[in-house]
Amino acid sequence: MTKKTTLLLLFLAVFSNLEGQERKLPIDTTVVTQHSVTINGENISYTAETGTQPVWNSTGDPIAALHYTYYTRNNVRDRAARPLLISFNGGPGSGSVWMHLAYTGPRVLKIDDEGYPIQPYGVDANPYSVLDVTDIVYVNPANTGYSRTIPEEGKEVDREHFFGINADIAYLAEWLNTFVTRHNRWRSPKYIIGESYGGTRVMGLSLALQNQQWMYLNGVIMVSPADYKVIRVGGPVSSALNLPYYTAAAWHHKALPPALQQKDLLEVLPESEEFTINTLIPAIAKGGFIEASERQAVAEKMAYYSGLEKKDILDLNLDVPTSFFWKALLREKGGYTVGRLDSRYLGMDKTLAGMRPDYNSEITSWLHSFTPAINYYLQEELNFKTDIKYNMFGPVHPWNNENDNTRDDLRQAMAQNPYLNVLVQSGYYDGATTYFNAKYTMWQVDPSGRMKDRFEFKGYRSGHMMYLRREDLKKANDDLRNFILRTQADGKSAKY
Repeated sequence: MTKKTTLLLLFLAVFSNLEGQERKLPIDTTVVTQHSVTINGENISYTAETGTQPVWNSTGDPIAALHYTYYTRNNVRDRAARPLLISFNGGPGSGSVWMHLAYTGPRVLKIDDEGYPIQPYGVDANPYSVLDVTDIVYVNPANTGYSRTIPEEGKEVDREHFFGINADIAYLAEWLNTFVTRHNRWRSPKYIIGESYGGTRVMGLSLALQNQQWMYLNGVIMVSPADYKVIRVGGPVSSALNLPYYTAAAWHHKALPPALQQKDLLEVLPESEEFTINTLIPAIAKGGFIEASERQAVAEKMAYYSGLEKKDILDLNLDVPTSFFWKALLREKGGYTVGRLDSRYLGMDKTLAGMRPDYNSEITSWLHSFTPAINYYLQEELNFKTDIKYNMFGPVHPWNNENDNTRDDLRQAMAQNPYLNVLVQSGYYDGATTYFNAKYTMWQVDPSGRMKDRFEFKGYRSGHMMYLRREDLKKANDDLRNFILRTQADGKSAKY
């Protein structure tokens, strides 16, 4: 056999093997690795399991494979008594990367103390992770992270099964039933945490898990929650609720009048909140029939609490869009725009004029560092090898937002389950899902007020992902840790 013939046969063999390969993950697989981390001075060894688990249809056929990463502390005597924290991010369409690699997990993104990316990109140990008190699973819904529908695209994809508020809740509740069964966690105290759109998701899951899966929770944690009953709705309440956020962002950039700027942020915000609830909402509700003198007085006070120009506020009929605020706040103070999800971040537009920024400065910054970090971490540290692209944001739109009853779902779940408590965490500089929107959502879940002692709100001096700032990474994890420890039943009966 000649050398030329040998090379040809070798090429044909390789090509034949490649022809049978497909760029997809097995629908049911796991990779297990061992690690250790020091949390609050204590060395903790743990197991990391990352893999895929199917979503089944009503006839038992797989219609998606969801990728997850599951951390369990080693050397635990009684696994049944150990809590399980189930973690989702939002979007809808976002992978679980954000809280996984920057908040609660044992590894944390390499960033500076204020949360800005640094190179070379990668991960470090997280000395504040809640893995010391709870096991954690990070779930990627369909088409996010490495999760995919079956088939991945085309008319055969049952989009109505996945891509909408109620569909998302229903299939994830079913998937969690399988996960909890496979991992023998039915007896464990269970907590679900969701960031941004994940707040809507976990409100709905709280009742779906109880009423459809008979799985009862000890806690629901909403991180910078997006409540569609407020966001994108418009009207006096939706508009006015933005003002305390404007106050916070303006305070951070030293754009408030001296009388406010010299005070601490937490002294200023209650003033802005009181004005919003008692004056601004009624004023905007009057629309064009507001008295001219009242319009002038309200605009004056809005300018005082926002750092914006009174004329601009009047020109906008007291209804100031967040996009205008991001563009206008620093127009005469350096010409920068401020970030949407975290208004500490600055951007530069092509022109100073305009009603909205050219781009979101914060998300572009985060994608710099999170994308290489999650790809490196899963493939090289957790040994999960694949050619599949990790979808930071996946193709899930159009998304069906109809029949959103998630707020009342949470109320009903709490009424049925005396063990169930709620923690809300928000950054003051978040302009997408503002901290005052989160407070308002919390107030509206239980209009009777009879369960208000089971709600807790915590605010932080950062943005949407408040944990990116080092000081708030520690504080937020401590708040979450204390919530988990405080809300375990410890033998108490579930009764009123």
